[in-house]
Amino acid sequence: MKYNETTVSEFILQGFTDVRELQLLLFTILLCSYLLTIIGNAAIITIAHIDHRLQTPMYFFLWNFSLLEIGFTTAIVPQTLTQLATGNKKISYLGCMLQSFLYFQLGTSEFFLLAVMSFDRYMAICNPLHYPTIMNNHICVFLVLCSWLGSFLLIIGPFLLFLQVPMCGSNTLNHFFCDNAPLIKILCGDTQLLRFLGFVTAVFSILGSLSITVVSYINIIQTVLHIPSATGRQKAFSTCASHFIVVSITYGSCIFLYIKPTQNSKLELGKMVAVLNTMVSPLLNPFIYCLRNKQVQEAWRDSMVKLAAVIEGVRKL
Repeated sequence: MKYNETTVSEFILQGFTDVRELQLLLFTILLCSYLLTIIGNAAIITIAHIDHRLQTPMYFFLWNFSLLEIGFTTAIVPQTLTQLATGNKKISYLGCMLQSFLYFQLGTSEFFLLAVMSFDRYMAICNPLHYPTIMNNHICVFLVLCSWLGSFLLIIGPFLLFLQVPMCGSNTLNHFFCDNAPLIKILCGDTQLLRFLGFVTAVFSILGSLSITVVSYINIIQTVLHIPSATGRQKAFSTCASHFIVVSITYGSCIFLYIKPTQNSKLELGKMVAVLNTMVSPLLNPFIYCLRNKQVQEAWRDSMVKLAAVIEGVRKL
């Protein structure tokens, strides 16, 4: 069968709505959310570097996760804000492909890093005597690099295959960014292999990393329940509570979006869940860690006190 292949130089993203008033309202909401996301995650990165109490493996992984969150949301939100502000729904082919690759590469890195963070909590609680030896600086850096490199190697194959498949459908995408579901719909010919590889990649990255997290937490719970002191149990659980909440939000939205054998689910619902994944989750994460973690709260208060003292000293000069 012959297909009428077309050379696509740009795409049109349908976004959320064509009503101008709603576009401006969404622009205001998303802009505030994006700025809070950047500020919140940047604050965690800064505090983890300047406060000696937070220079441990747990917070080393946390500030790397915050860095990923900044990159992940920046790959999507600025383009969406531009679209809402100007009403221009066009995005270049190169921009669309770059956005799609960064979205999946950075998102997959987050899954792997969340699994690493779960393993770190498992070692700290279940093997406290060996923890300082096993989770040394070299191992921590190695695990973070593996998260980045592993995600790149996992995503690059299906992505290069996608680039080789010609397009013959409309260049209009029913989404607010270049996700794989609307992009695959405009490809020519049989896309079963590409869909299958995408599904396998999603299963391996999401469910594979989630299984590490689940096993880690099962062992953590078993260990904590054997702690005789109620105070000790509460302290052990408190170190994992923030991470567990972030894992639930991140994995819940992505499992809905990508762990499915077919693409028959409604794209409108997928768009709403994608908002949770790309905008709400990165915004909530730093606040979850700050609200649930006493060490971060204390470090933040001390930093504010020091900053106030510096400002007062400058003002007196």
